Amino acid sequence: MSSSEIEAVIRSTRPGTARIEELAPLPAEAVSVADRFTARIGRRLLHAPSWLRLFLSGKPQVRIDGEKLDPGIQLALRFLRLRGVGTLVPDSRHGSPDVADTRARVRRTAAAFTLDKTGVGDVRDIEIAGADGPLRARHYRPLPSSTCDTPPLLVFFHGGGYVLGDVNTHDEPCRMLCRYAGVQVLSVDYRLAPEHPFPAGVDDAVAAFRWAVAHASALGADANRVAVGGDSAGATLSTAVTGITTREGGPAPALQLLLYPSADLTEARTPSDDLFAEGFYLTEHDRQWCRGHYLSGAVNSDGADPRTSPALAEDLSGLPPTVLISAAFDPLRDEDEAYAGALRAAGNRVVLQRMPGLIHGFLNMTVVPSARDAVLQIAGMLRAGLAE
Repeated sequence: MSSSEIEAVIRSTRPGTARIEELAPLPAEAVSVADRFTARIGRRLLHAPSWLRLFLSGKPQVRIDGEKLDPGIQLALRFLRLRGVGTLVPDSRHGSPDVADTRARVRRTAAAFTLDKTGVGDVRDIEIAGADGPLRARHYRPLPSSTCDTPPLLVFFHGGGYVLGDVNTHDEPCRMLCRYAGVQVLSVDYRLAPEHPFPAGVDDAVAAFRWAVAHASALGADANRVAVGGDSAGATLSTAVTGITTREGGPAPALQLLLYPSADLTEARTPSDDLFAEGFYLTEHDRQWCRGHYLSGAVNSDGADPRTSPALAEDLSGLPPTVLISAAFDPLRDEDEAYAGALRAAGNRVVLQRMPGLIHGFLNMTVVPSARDAVLQIAGMLRAGLAE
């Protein structure tokens, strides 16, 4: 099917009459010269020998709980601290961080450290049906040489604590998954809190997945191999899509790809919550700030709803195959791995991989060689999972 034919199908299926303006990349002028210079120098240093990266990080290699922090990640964390973005959410000692400013900060950081883009066959911004109106989405098609005529489709939901992030911040990871897994990717801009607290994001994710299944053939994808996945909050949204669609008789995802999800949004604690609460980009403060915005106004604001805490679902049986990725230095590590164990105990097929030396959010740190290698490994796992 040609691009013009696909565009005609998409236009005919857009909900309502409102036209959403295409989501353009962050303007070049929004990223300072200093940011770009720092990113280019940092990129070179991140490929230096391990001993030099550790020296430049200002401390010996970090070792916690039998794990060694990757030297590239350790140096990248220092770069981020020097740029004043060493945590997801700014320091709040002088009041709660402004949501709009924090979103812009995250987008600038992502743009500054995405100097080169992975080539794919085609990328287009489109509109799809959400739960309460049209949503922006970005559709990626792989290179013809990397896939069959009708490749699988991955419906992808970005991370950002349900408050931050968009299709731009996760453009490069989606490109990498598209190219190296040989899949189409539909990256969805679901509604964010605090403007749209829980369950708006869940409702949009379910609607987006159902739209993707219904229009997979029109997009040139295999309608029988539509997977769902994402990172962090997006991974948790993916679990909600899987649970809801499976419980309601389908169509359910062919596979779920979960990169360091929040498996339990309640106040329950695990050892990794305390081991990595500070100093590894995602802090305890960041998590509570995002949690507060997302659950504001929710009937059950304790986070125990299985749509926000999949580990608390009463029945985990009968779910599609799962690829679950944890990170060694992530506060969510232990709850993720416990969730994988619960899925397996319920009779589901689960592939669990802990990425050594990495932190929460490594999907957006592919300038670091170890993080890029991990994403390539994940793409291979996705390709294999959808080929079976």
